[in-house]
Amino acid sequence: MSATWHIVWDWNGTLLHDIDAVISATNASFAEFGFPPITLERYRELYVVPVPKFYERLMGRLPTDAEWAVMDEAFHRHYWVAAEAAGLTDGAPALLRDWQADGSTQSLLSLAPHDRLVPLVREYGIEQHFLRVDGRTGPSHSSKAAHLVRHMAALEAGGVTPTRTVLIGDAVDDAVAAAHVGARAVLYTGGSHSRSSLESAGVPVVDSLAEAVATARELAE
Repeated sequence: MSATWHIVWDWNGTLLHDIDAVISATNASFAEFGFPPITLERYRELYVVPVPKFYERLMGRLPTDAEWAVMDEAFHRHYWVAAEAAGLTDGAPALLRDWQADGSTQSLLSLAPHDRLVPLVREYGIEQHFLRVDGRTGPSHSSKAAHLVRHMAALEAGGVTPTRTVLIGDAVDDAVAAAHVGARAVLYTGGSHSRSSLESAGVPVVDSLAEAVATARELAE
């Protein structure tokens, strides 16, 4: 494997095992709007990015901008409390360390708010493994593609190119974003989507981060 290969990691549901916090926050916010609670299995069947489309599947219509603002605020109000009990996905620190030790590079791109993301990554003690850490700075209802375009452009000066990059994430939107910039993707089943939903993206789907990195290595050969 060439040392010039690069991984772009997703955060929520990938490096951070926060699906329990997500379900807890989702149901707490649903209760505020009179929606019935949702199971993990049902959530994974319905979840989609951009997130307003997830609510469309629940409501039968897209929320208005005003409704979305209230829903988004409610979810995040509950999420940041529940997420205090979350932790890194099993094996993540060692995988980050080993990929870096092999001479390859990696970065982190998330749709979590940038001002929240950076302190968290630092708190978990993994910041030094990344060339760059980028969170969302714009609206919360966006897809990842435009963010990945900017992320890759910022990495270009360091020799990182999309054609030698693998994005590891937990959502179909991650695969869509990777294809948008000409990168490859590996999707992990431990986050927001069901396996069948992930497989619809037409990219490798794995059940652990160790498998994700092993697959990235295979793609790089």
